[in-house]
Amino acid sequence: MNTKLIDGKEIAKKKRSEMKSRVVELKRLGVQPHLAVILVGEDPASKTYVKNKEKACQEIGILSNVFHYETDTDERTILQKIEQLNSDPAIHGILVQLPLPEHIDAKKIIRAIDPKKDVDGFHPINIGKRILGEKSFIPCTPLGIIVMLEEAGVSISGKHAVVVGRSNIVGKPIGQLLLDKDATVTYCHSKTKNLKEYTVQADILIVAVGKSRLIKADDVKEGAVVIDVGMNRDENGKLCGDVDTLEVLPKVSRITPVPGGVGPMTITMLLANTIEAAKTVHKIG
Repeated sequence: MNTKLIDGKEIAKKKRSEMKSRVVELKRLGVQPHLAVILVGEDPASKTYVKNKEKACQEIGILSNVFHYETDTDERTILQKIEQLNSDPAIHGILVQLPLPEHIDAKKIIRAIDPKKDVDGFHPINIGKRILGEKSFIPCTPLGIIVMLEEAGVSISGKHAVVVGRSNIVGKPIGQLLLDKDATVTYCHSKTKNLKEYTVQADILIVAVGKSRLIKADDVKEGAVVIDVGMNRDENGKLCGDVDTLEVLPKVSRITPVPGGVGPMTITMLLANTIEAAKTVHKIG
C-alpha cells in the first residue's frame, strides 16, 4: 500500500486486538461488556451497519443484542424499550441506529438514552460535557479520526485544521476534538464563499459533506494531511469519497482512502466506548 495512505483497516485491527485483551481481563473481574442496539425499519444500509456491529462485538467478546422493530412501530414503544434498557444493569451501552422513520422524533429518542450508556455520544449531556472539556462519550467517527491521526504520527498541536461540513455527527464534534488537541480550527460549510480559499490553508483537512470528489488537487496545500469521511457512489456505482484521492495523492503527505479509511474506525470506536461504559459502571480504572 502507498505509504501516504492512512490504513484504517490496519489501525482498526490493531485496536480491536488490544480491546479483545481488555475484554478478557474484564471478564476475569466478572464484568461482561454488553451493547444493546435498536433498529427500526428495513433500511438496507442500516441493516448492514447493524450486522457489522454485531460481528465486531462477537469478534472481541462483547455481548450484543439487536432489537429490530417494524417500520410502523410507534415512538412510545421505542421509548419504553429504551427505558427498560436504561434500568437494566447488565446493559452497558445503548445505540439507536439512525436514521429513524419520519414519524419518530430522533432527538427525543436520543435524549431518552441514559447518558452513561450513550455509546454513540449524541446525548446533549455528553455534547455539553465534551465542550466543557469534561469526560464524556465521544461520537465514534470523530473519535476514530483522532485515533487515526495519532496512530499515523500526525502532530495536531499548533496546526491549522479546516473542517468541511458542520453535521452534529462528524463536522462539529471533530472540530471540537481538534481544538482540544490545540489545533486552530476553521469550519466551512454549504454557505461558505470561496471554499478553496480556506482549504488551501489547511495543514489538516477534514472533509465530511457527502459530495463525490468535491476536493481536487488545487484545493489542498502541499504536504497537507487529508481525512476523507465521505462515502459516495460515483456515476459507475463505485465507492468514492469527498476527495478525489488519485488526483490529490501526489500533493499530500497523508490521506485516508475510501473505502478502507475512516469507515473501519467508526465501529471500532463504538466497541471502545462500550468497554469504557462497562468499566465506568463497575468503577474499574
